[in-house]
Amino acid sequence: MAHHSSAKKRIRQTERRTEVNRARVSRIRTFVKKVETLIAGGDKTLATEALREAEPELMRGVQAGVVHQNAASRKVSRLVARIKAL
Repeated sequence: MAHHSSAKKRIRQTERRTEVNRARVSRIRTFVKKVETLIAGGDKTLATEALREAEPELMRGVQAGVVHQNAASRKVSRLVARIKAL
């Protein structure tokens, strides 16, 4: 357990930041899952619209540092390829 006041403050800050980051990751997963569900359903137009909403959300995750740039780009690329294949 931390003994210094600065270390205690760091623990509090980390807990708050962790909550925010978990919420961000969860939100990203929700958007991506919506796209994947529509792809599985075979609805190309709705899947495209959902992807247009999901892509900025992924990139916001990159800016916040909760998702790596390459991982987000790879995810978008694979979703686009699956939509094109419909």
